[in-house]
Amino acid sequence: MLELGIKAPDFELPDQDGVMHKLSDYAGKKVILYFYPKDNTPGCTKQACGFSERYPQFAEKGAVILGVSKDSVASHKRFEEKYGLAFTLLADPERKVIEAYDVWKEKKNYGKISMGVVRTTYLIDEQGIIIKANDKVKAADDPENMLKELA
Repeated sequence: MLELGIKAPDFELPDQDGVMHKLSDYAGKKVILYFYPKDNTPGCTKQACGFSERYPQFAEKGAVILGVSKDSVASHKRFEEKYGLAFTLLADPERKVIEAYDVWKEKKNYGKISMGVVRTTYLIDEQGIIIKANDKVKAADDPENMLKELA
């Protein structure tokens, strides 16, 4: 996980519509940048729907939500449409941003060890500095917790 107080690495990734986004495009806004393992899985769906339900509250506080996984643009589009998600999903199939933000880690699942995305949420301030980082994210609680961080 990246340290608090450092400049968040800039990046450029396509969203669910194939439109390119750079972190630097959001200068002057708070950014909730969250990394999740996979579209359409139970935990990831709870987390995404939680962010989507609260999206107006995040927008009121001047915050942008960006979800990142290694799924494809097409997978993100299906995920967005299936659940009516109100925010931007970024596709990182080459894991460039996932690795830059240090969330590609060894994971244990039922005793089996594999590499994967560790669910991690970063809060980046208006100047692009990481002011909060959490790699012990509970999918269902993350949206509400992040909303409280903006208070």
